[in-house]
Amino acid sequence: MPKRFLVPAICLLVAAVSSPLWPVSATDPPSMARLIADVSLKRDADFLTGFIPTRTTIASVFDHHLIEGPEKAVLVASIGGAIDLRRIRAGQPYTIDRLLDGRVRRFVYEIDADRRLTATRGSLDGTARFHTAIESIPKETSVVMVEGAIDRETDSLSAALDKVGERIDLALVLADVFSGEIDFNSDLQPGDRFRLLVARHSREGKLTGYGPILAAEFVNDGRQMRAIRFAPDGGPAAYYDDQGRSLKRFFLKSPLKFEPRVTSRFASSRKHPILGYARAHNGVDYQAGTGAPVVSVAPGVVTMAGSTGGGGRTVKVRHPNGYETEYLHLSAITVRQGTRIGQGELVGRVGQTGLATGPHLHYGLKKNGRYVNPILEHRNMPPGDPVAATVISVFSAERDRYLALLFGPTATRAANNN
Repeated sequence: MPKRFLVPAICLLVAAVSSPLWPVSATDPPSMARLIADVSLKRDADFLTGFIPTRTTIASVFDHHLIEGPEKAVLVASIGGAIDLRRIRAGQPYTIDRLLDGRVRRFVYEIDADRRLTATRGSLDGTARFHTAIESIPKETSVVMVEGAIDRETDSLSAALDKVGERIDLALVLADVFSGEIDFNSDLQPGDRFRLLVARHSREGKLTGYGPILAAEFVNDGRQMRAIRFAPDGGPAAYYDDQGRSLKRFFLKSPLKFEPRVTSRFASSRKHPILGYARAHNGVDYQAGTGAPVVSVAPGVVTMAGSTGGGGRTVKVRHPNGYETEYLHLSAITVRQGTRIGQGELVGRVGQTGLATGPHLHYGLKKNGRYVNPILEHRNMPPGDPVAATVISVFSAERDRYLALLFGPTATRAANNN
């Protein structure tokens, strides 16, 4: 028998032995039972996955996987006919379906989040030929209802959402929606609960991210708050309560998103932890990890971005209506003096510079040149503009539709199939 037919013949023999036409019973000879139990089909291919290394070529990737000679040359040429090989990017995933003899059945390279290149072998007989194409990656967007609660085990927003299978991205979005009403650094209580309606993006069955929250309810320390997303007259979308009152405040309740806790409150006299004597504590200290983002609580102009000795790296921002905010002990500053910034824009990152016993943010607030208690002052901030009377009926229709999905008897089913 010619040598090239030897492997197929063995495969047929294994298949015949591994799939007997008669049942094996306890009365069969032991040798036959052992033979059938011990013999299994061997794999005929490898499915290889990886990421394009830095400073390499697609040809080098194939060399690494022992795809060489004419096979590699034809495959590289086919890929080059569909995409500029110089644009193959490091860090992008790829897969190779390769027979054990080195022939490639299929190669897939992910160009970006939306497209992938596929090179599929035309036939296993004869000369290697590949059909190469660029195709869209299937994506899905669905609107889902998510709910969770704050308790002793899940004492933060991110932990509560992680418990129900959601990502920290969603916690950041929800914290931003209610940032004018709830200080997620200090206001959360065991027994708080939330429910929200959100657009969820997936790709080939895997979660890739979230769209906007459409509606939400948060019960904080017995206080019920609702948020409805609405874009009046086709303008920018904003969040309103169920009566059409804006949830946006002139100041955010905190320059940190959530999770850190208040370690020292505003006080007229406090013993300094390093200097050892009592003096006024003109602000609030938030404990947070080094590098945590710090944002401006309101739009304004940066009046200082540098070092202040005891305050370490410091940013000061002047706001309308006689207000000024201060952000001390930063590990990094991301703005420059004289820059105009918006509410929620990054000014720096939490650190331990200056006179500090650990990484934290000191947040100070001045009104007409005098320090005031930030927590108390934020509570007195007026809300933004309500929904205009000319579009209140449109808002009400949107609100009722969202709340029906959020709280109706078929909320979960309806939300997941919207």
